[in-house]
Amino acid sequence: MHRMVYLFLPHFSRGLGVDVSALSLGLTVRAFVGIFGPLVASVSDSRGRKLGLLLGLCLFTAGVALVVFWPTYLAFVLALVLTTLGKYTFDPTMHAYLGDRVPYQRRGLAVALTEVGWSLSFIVGVPLVGFIIARGGWMSPFSIFTLLGVASFGLVIWMIPTGSLVKGPPLVVAPTKGARVPMWHNFRAVLAYPPALAGLAVALTCSAANEIINLVLAIWMEDAFGLKIMALGATAAIIGLAELGGESLVGGLVDRLGKPRSVGIGLGLNILAALVFPFLGRSLAGALVGLILFYITFEFTLVSSIPMMTEVMPSSRATLMAFFVASLSLGRALGALLAIPLYNWGIVVSAAAVIAFDILALLALRPLWRLSS
Repeated sequence: MHRMVYLFLPHFSRGLGVDVSALSLGLTVRAFVGIFGPLVASVSDSRGRKLGLLLGLCLFTAGVALVVFWPTYLAFVLALVLTTLGKYTFDPTMHAYLGDRVPYQRRGLAVALTEVGWSLSFIVGVPLVGFIIARGGWMSPFSIFTLLGVASFGLVIWMIPTGSLVKGPPLVVAPTKGARVPMWHNFRAVLAYPPALAGLAVALTCSAANEIINLVLAIWMEDAFGLKIMALGATAAIIGLAELGGESLVGGLVDRLGKPRSVGIGLGLNILAALVFPFLGRSLAGALVGLILFYITFEFTLVSSIPMMTEVMPSSRATLMAFFVASLSLGRALGALLAIPLYNWGIVVSAAAVIAFDILALLALRPLWRLSS
């Protein structure tokens, strides 16, 4: 649901009878919703990880079901908002749960394994959605997403133990009902801690860089090479394979190199990918190679930053991870606002903006180099 919108943006706009710019505004609204993630996801620090996971799935399922029963532009935008808020509740809770359970020295591998689902959504999910839309229309995926949301809710109830006590000694026990910490206490702690703020700045700037390419990807591929919906689905699979490669690199390298060092290497390589992207993009084969380099380096950066951030504030782990996801969302909102105006000047200008944001991320990363690997 989260990823299909980018590649099928022109098709959703035609199905809804609105201009692409109207859906671009909807994506900007979706990105800004991430600022409310900490308000919802912080429930995991006070009420337990399982409740946070279930709350995220409830929001997601409600969002996709809305389009099934009310297939309008407003419902589509509300679905973007609710499903994103659900994702931004579920993801920080999941990362906090991993932080509770997995030693820091091995956490990079654990996070990389969970992120395989993110790349598989491009390798398998988006091409399948393209196939479904081509045969059943733009609305057809939403009923499937609704059923999958309900099934996921049931799986979490069945598989995740209630409370923080699970088999094996957790590194950090999440607060229980008798030891709740006020939400605003966690908020103040995060916002007053310089390394936490540095990590949030890294998230904002590198996600803005990525969104500048994300939002115009389908438009550029159609404009430059005339790709249609099935070909765009195949492109999604290629990008997903690139991201899977980035996650595999994280699983094999980040725990050895150290988390902050890995983030810095990823940002540097993403800058190099953006430098060569305009030149490779003169042909379809070259464009695909450029996209592979761009997405594999960004994914390596992002997935390396997740285990790094889980150890910045262990006492408020879910709250910090919610702020981290909120920063990613704000970065995407910024990137979404800039993407179309920059693209109107050409893909070279878009690539230059990516480089500028990546440099800002490298500068923001400096306070986190003191963290142990």
